[in-house]
Amino acid sequence: MSDKIPAISIRQPWSWAIVHAGKNIENRDWPTNVRGPIYIHAAKGMSISEYDDFEDFYDLLRRDDKSLPECPPRAHLLRGGIVGTATLVDCVKQHSSPWFFGKYGFVLEDVKPVDFIPYKGQLGFFDVDPTELDKLIEKARQV
Repeated sequence: MSDKIPAISIRQPWSWAIVHAGKNIENRDWPTNVRGPIYIHAAKGMSISEYDDFEDFYDLLRRDDKSLPECPPRAHLLRGGIVGTATLVDCVKQHSSPWFFGKYGFVLEDVKPVDFIPYKGQLGFFDVDPTELDKLIEKARQV
């Protein structure tokens, strides 16, 4: 039996920003003691206003850093599955990252995208069995 890895569900386009735009902090109203490898899960939900608010914030960041990629259109953002991995190294109350604006910030390093794996999310951290993900990937390849 394999060890389970925690995952955290993050609404788009914030999960896209973690995986593709250097968002190194996940802001939450609650602290965590979780440390180590985690899965980044893109939540199913995303409102138009959430996307628009992100776009306004991200446009300001891109003015200062032209190397940041353009955010995909709302309809192109993958939702309802695992989109990346990261290492959660700390939970802080303040940070110099422009991405930090929460009560608590989960500091992320070694972020890597993965091919989208449909997976049901949950609130808070939830355990994912990597063997189960491997089976889902294999099943998708057979279709």
